[in-house]
Amino acid sequence: MEAALSFSSPPLSFLLARRRSSIPPLRRLLTLSLPIRRRVHVSASFSARPSSELRRGNSRRGEEDEKLSSLRKMFSRQDVAVDAYIVPSQDAHQSEFIAECFTRRAFLTGFTGSAGTAVVTKEKAALWTDGRYFLQAEKQLNNNWTLMRSGTNGVPSTSEWLTDILPSGARVGIDPFLFSFDAAEELKQEISKKNQELILLKDFNLVDEIWKDMKPKPPSEPARVHDMKHAGADVASKLSYLRSQLSENGSSAIVVSMLDEIAWLLNMRGSDVPHSPVFYAYLIVEMERATLFIDNKKITQEVSDHLKNSGVELKPYESILPEIESLAEKGAKLWLDTSTVNAAIVSVFRTACARYTNKLNNKTNNQSSYEPDILYKVSPVTLAKAVKNNAEIDGMKNAHLRDAAALAEFWCWIEKEIGNNIKLSEVDVADKLLEFRQKQEGFIETSFDTISGYGANGAIIHYCPTTEDCSLVEKKSLFLLDSGGQYIDGTTDITRTVHFGQPSIRQKDCFTRVLQGHIAIDQAVFPERTPGFVLDVLARSSLWKVGLDYRHGTGHGVGAALNVHEGPQSISFRFGNFTSLQTGMIVSNEPGYYEDNSFGIRIENLLLVKEADVPNSFGGIEYLGFEKLTFVPIQTKLVNLSLLSHGEIKWLNDYHEQVWEKVSPLLKGEALEWLWKNTRPLTLN
Repeated sequence: MEAALSFSSPPLSFLLARRRSSIPPLRRLLTLSLPIRRRVHVSASFSARPSSELRRGNSRRGEEDEKLSSLRKMFSRQDVAVDAYIVPSQDAHQSEFIAECFTRRAFLTGFTGSAGTAVVTKEKAALWTDGRYFLQAEKQLNNNWTLMRSGTNGVPSTSEWLTDILPSGARVGIDPFLFSFDAAEELKQEISKKNQELILLKDFNLVDEIWKDMKPKPPSEPARVHDMKHAGADVASKLSYLRSQLSENGSSAIVVSMLDEIAWLLNMRGSDVPHSPVFYAYLIVEMERATLFIDNKKITQEVSDHLKNSGVELKPYESILPEIESLAEKGAKLWLDTSTVNAAIVSVFRTACARYTNKLNNKTNNQSSYEPDILYKVSPVTLAKAVKNNAEIDGMKNAHLRDAAALAEFWCWIEKEIGNNIKLSEVDVADKLLEFRQKQEGFIETSFDTISGYGANGAIIHYCPTTEDCSLVEKKSLFLLDSGGQYIDGTTDITRTVHFGQPSIRQKDCFTRVLQGHIAIDQAVFPERTPGFVLDVLARSSLWKVGLDYRHGTGHGVGAALNVHEGPQSISFRFGNFTSLQTGMIVSNEPGYYEDNSFGIRIENLLLVKEADVPNSFGGIEYLGFEKLTFVPIQTKLVNLSLLSHGEIKWLNDYHEQVWEKVSPLLKGEALEWLWKNTRPLTLN
C-alpha cells in the first residue's frame, strides 16, 4: 500500500465514541488554553476551484446538501455557538483505519478516502486531502464542496483558509476527542492571529447529532491473546521496559492511546477496526499498576486471565477522563505523547493539575513534593514496537511466503481467465484474490481494501472499486493490484503492475524507470542513524531524469501482525521525519508513476532493515541495508531491457531465483508451472 504523504499543515485527527455517562463535565464549552509557538506566517490570499468545475458533480449546482444544512443549523444553538466546524478523518486514537461508526467525515462529505479533513462554515464547505486521493475526491464530492489539494502550490491549509474567510472574533468548533493535542494547539495558535477562538465541544459531536439512529453500532467483538511464539516477549517484560523509561525520564505514569501500541504492549489483538487487528481501549501504566480501559463485552475469560497474570487491571472505556483527573490529584508526573493523545485528555489533565496545584498553594507551609506535572514526549512504545524481535521477524517471513503462494495461484488464475476472454471486473478480481488468501493457514483478513485498478483507474492512487462503479480488467492497458493480508503471525503489503496484452513503449519505459527506483532502494547501503528521507531520492532519480515523479512517499513502516502503516520510520521526500532506520524495522519499497486518465504503475515489496556486510567501518559505525520479505514475480514483459544496467538485470534475475526457491515448495500443478515460467532469467547482453 503506497506510503502516505506527510503534510505541512497540521495532521488533524478524528473520531471516537463519546465519553459521556460517568464523566463529570469540566465545561460544556472549553476554550483551549495552550502555549503559543512561533510559526512562519503565510499569506491568506488564496483561490481554489470548486469540485463542480473539475468534473461532473453528483448533485445539482445550487442544491444544498441536507447534511450540510442540518449541520449549519446547529451552529446557532446556545450550547454550540460556532461559526465553523472541523471534521477530521481519524478516531480519538489517531487510527488510520476506523470502525464504521466513527466514519463521520465520510458520512458528511461522501468522500471515502482514508485521509482528509472537512471544514464547514455558515457559507462554505471544503475538503482537504493529499495526492493519493485527488481523483477519487473529484468523483465523490458533490457541488457543495470545494476540493483542496493539499501540498499543491497556492492551496491553503485549513487554518489559513479559516483566517482568510472568517472575520475577527469568529469561533471555530472541534470535537477535542478527535484531535491530537498538538494538532489542536497548532490550529489554535494559527487562527488566533486573526483573533479567532478555538472552541472544544466536548460533550457531543455535531456530526453525530445529524447522523442519529442511522449511525452504525460500535464494535463489540471479543479481543484475543496474541501467542507468545508470535509476540516474542511477554507482557511483564514489555511493561518493565516501559516503567524503566518512566523512571529514567522522571515520570510516574503514562497514557497510551494508540491502539496498535496497546495491542503490542499487552500481547493482545482484536477486530474492532477493519484491516487492523486492534481493539478500542486506553492504557495507563504507572510504576506499580497498569489499567486497561475497555468495553467489558470484549473481555473473554482467556483475556481476563491473561491480563490478571500480567498485572493489568480493567476499567470501563468511558472512565478514562475521571481517571486522568485522579492522576493529577495523586500528584502524577504524567508522560503524554501529545502528537497522538487527544486534546480532551490533555486538557482535562492540565485543568486538574491547575486545580490541585492551587489547593496546595493555598495551604500554609506546604512542603509537598507531589505536585502534578506533564512530560511532553514521544511515546517510548512507538520505537520499541517498530524494532521487531526475532519471533516477530520469523512470523513476518513465514506469513509472506504463504501470502506469496496465494498470489502465485491468483496470478496463474487471472492470466488464464483473461486469456480465455472471460469478463472480470475489478471487484471480481479483488474478491477472487481474497478467496486464494483465505485458503492460507493463519489468514484473518485483508490488511487494507484491495486497490484493483485497470487502466485509468490505476492512476487513482488509493482507488477502491465498487460493484456500482468499476471497470472490466482487459488486455488493452495496465492493471495495478495493491493488496495485503493480516495473518496470525504477520502482515503483508504488496503491489504488482501487469499487462495482459502488449504494453506500449511509453508504458514499458515508465515501468522500467519505476523498477530502477525500486532496485535502487532495495540495494541501498547506508550508515546507521540515517533517516529514511535521505534514501527517497534513490527511488525517484530515474523518473526525474525524464521529468516524471509521483505524489506519495516511497516507504512506510509495517507492523508485525499489526497495522499495515506503522511509524515512526518512513522513506519520503518530506524531510520532517528524522527517525533513523534501525536494524529490525520493516519498511515498504514502493515507487510508482501515475498518468491521469490513462494508467498507473507501482512496484512494492516489504523490506527488513538489517546490518550490511561491508568491508569497512568508517567512523567506527555500523552500516545497514535491506533484506527482502516479499517474493512474487515482477512481470518482465513490461521491462525495457535497454534502460537497465547489467547490475539491474542481475538484480531482477537473482530476485526471481529467490522467488522460485522460496515459494515453489508451497505450490503444485498449474500454479507451480506459472511460477516457473515467470521466474526464468533474462538474458544478459
